[in-house]
Amino acid sequence: MKKILIALLFVLTLNINAQEGEDVGWVARFGIAGGISPTWFFPNLDQVNQEIKDAKLKGLSTSGMALWGGGGYAYIMFVDNLRLGGIGLGGTTSTSGNVDGYNKEVKYNFGFGGLTVEYTLPFIKYVGVSIGAILGAGSQSVEIYQSNTNYTWNNIWDKVQQGGIVMTDDESDKISNSFLLFAPTLNLDVPVNRFIALRVGAGYTFTFNNDWEVNNGRSIGGVPNNFDANNFFIQTGIYFGFFAY
Repeated sequence: MKKILIALLFVLTLNINAQEGEDVGWVARFGIAGGISPTWFFPNLDQVNQEIKDAKLKGLSTSGMALWGGGGYAYIMFVDNLRLGGIGLGGTTSTSGNVDGYNKEVKYNFGFGGLTVEYTLPFIKYVGVSIGAILGAGSQSVEIYQSNTNYTWNNIWDKVQQGGIVMTDDESDKISNSFLLFAPTLNLDVPVNRFIALRVGAGYTFTFNNDWEVNNGRSIGGVPNNFDANNFFIQTGIYFGFFAY
């Protein structure tokens, strides 16, 4: 919470300075844009990888995972240099293999979306340097599969219709966690011309809710406390619209 308060106070201070800066020639930014935002997210998968390696599979990448999606924003004219918008991102990383005759796979899924609130620094010309935050919600999940069965329509339904009497070597579970999210961000938008801009930026996700569910919404205990979605991300993008920097 201390980091959140510092970030909000920083934004407020810059807004006050920007209003005072109008007397020395600062020009308020304006524009509207939308586009794609490929993002690289760095989840902490140490606990998952330990379990995966015990299952004799290669661990998930420790160098991050790709998130795909996009967003947009518009400057609101009643507060100089402030823009509001939205963003949505999601991605999956997985590992699989055949171990002792069983086909095994583990997937990690992560995604979030929300409102973006950003303040573009008025004293930097020709490009847009913006500090702000994402306020929203998201989810993460782990899917676990194991099978050596040749599937047919009938044997899939038999497992349910006969109340577990059908003997198979199939296993599948999905554990998931939904959360609220606050993510401070810093973005640089470089206009190619008045209608196209390139973006690079970074942020950190703070998530709120550590409760996990398994399969059809049943509670699951024993999930490690440090397996959360509080992690760093790097954002890129290409945006289309109208830019006045």
